[in-house]
Amino acid sequence: MAFDTKLMEILACPVCKGKLDYDKAQQELICKFDRLAYSIDNGIPVLLENEARRLVLDEENTEQES
Repeated sequence: MAFDTKLMEILACPVCKGKLDYDKAQQELICKFDRLAYSIDNGIPVLLENEARRLVLDEENTEQES
């Protein structure tokens, strides 16, 4: 099942309530402010802080270059 990008209009980071960016290659939603990556499992975003992956500095720089 593919992620419906129309959801991006209503989704927000559960921690800061800020905008999320969609990383199609990694199938994740990224919060640049909190440096968290939320996985997308079978087309469904898993927006749980305790299941989010912390972004490391290299990944943040790569995101900015894309």
